[in-house]
Amino acid sequence: MILKILYKNKHLQLSFGLLFGIIFGVLLDIGGVTDYNILINQLLLKDFRVAKIILSAIFVGMICIEILRQMGVINTHPKPLNFRANIIGGLIFGVGFALLGYCPGTTLGAAGGGSIHAIFGFFGMLIGTWIFALIYPYIKRFIEKGNLGVVTLEKVAHLSKIIVILIIALLILTALYYMENTGL
Repeated sequence: MILKILYKNKHLQLSFGLLFGIIFGVLLDIGGVTDYNILINQLLLKDFRVAKIILSAIFVGMICIEILRQMGVINTHPKPLNFRANIIGGLIFGVGFALLGYCPGTTLGAAGGGSIHAIFGFFGMLIGTWIFALIYPYIKRFIEKGNLGVVTLEKVAHLSKIIVILIIALLILTALYYMENTGL
């Protein structure tokens, strides 16, 4: 009942989103993934703590979202697959990560923890977002040509959503088990 009220109230959604975002940032910090050296060591394939946390978050989030969807609390609407948008976004993300050593989420977590270079990185993200918003009208048509419509694993594999979730869950659990038991 409370979840259905939350679903219909935009102010409550924003408040809960902010609250859970702060909690998530604190958990990222506790997990150590707002530490520059840990992130760099993940990129160098020396410390897999970041991969473990990401896979755990995907596992929990995927299952919770599907439970909420099945309960009728939320509706999901997959976005269209757009290779051009994904490539441009991936390049922007990658260049930012390479220059700063943080991704957007860990930048905010590290900035919240007092990291000076992450605070500057946060302002760099704001400036980059502003620049992208300025140039977007000029590149919008080019980006939209890469739109392939909604493509999902269940459509491509001709499987039910539950089967796809179970397969992905099994793959994630296998990867986590392997990383934990091989010392990665």
